[in-house]
Amino acid sequence: MSALDAVTLLIAGVLGGLTGSIAGLASVATYPALLAVGLAPVTANVTNTVALVFNGVGSAWGSRPELVGQGRFIARMAPVTIAGGAAGAALLLTTPADSFEKVVPILLGLSSVAIVAPRGTPHPGRRRRAVVVAEALAIFGIALYGGYFGAAAGVLFLALLLNAGADSLAHANAAKNILLGLANCVAAVVFAVFAPVHWLAVVPLGTGCLIGSRLGPIIVRHAPGTPLRILIGVAGLVLAVKLGLDAY
Repeated sequence: MSALDAVTLLIAGVLGGLTGSIAGLASVATYPALLAVGLAPVTANVTNTVALVFNGVGSAWGSRPELVGQGRFIARMAPVTIAGGAAGAALLLTTPADSFEKVVPILLGLSSVAIVAPRGTPHPGRRRRAVVVAEALAIFGIALYGGYFGAAAGVLFLALLLNAGADSLAHANAAKNILLGLANCVAAVVFAVFAPVHWLAVVPLGTGCLIGSRLGPIIVRHAPGTPLRILIGVAGLVLAVKLGLDAY
């Protein structure tokens, strides 16, 4: 890897860390950068997932104020998320690489619309068991996708958490950062053992992700909620159209 490649990945990591910790769109910056420096698609995919572990660390670090009071929810959903991330990683290593390409644009488009107009209540109180189960199943499915490929998995998490009654965009974003980080982490462990991770690429990309993701939650904390939601939703819709054109 050349010095120019390393700088390219560092810059892509900073951008990915920012967009990932704000909107869950880290792979939009990081994955193409890995392809641009010459990695094959599968190697780029697994290397990207390993580097995004640093995105989870920085995001969690920056989201500490908003995580207060969310410990029980995150602890309850952590095993579901970990199981989903592991299942996604296993699928990537055993199935064709285009398994999700036709359904992801639809899910991403719907989630982007849901982010712009969330309908959850800030304090839902006691919820029925069926709602909790459905929420857990949705988190498992998103984590599975996150472990498999992960492009815009954070947008799916963010839409779900906003509509499940998060107190604010910043609180939903903080929980999203933890759950997505868990899915990435367990998938990264699987890839580190069984997949062709390009470790030299992980160093600059992961460093950039750590820097960018530490700053992202600060932006979410201080930015006006509605304009930021609209910006995230529009970005998600643009990506959904792009992925849809590629898939169909």
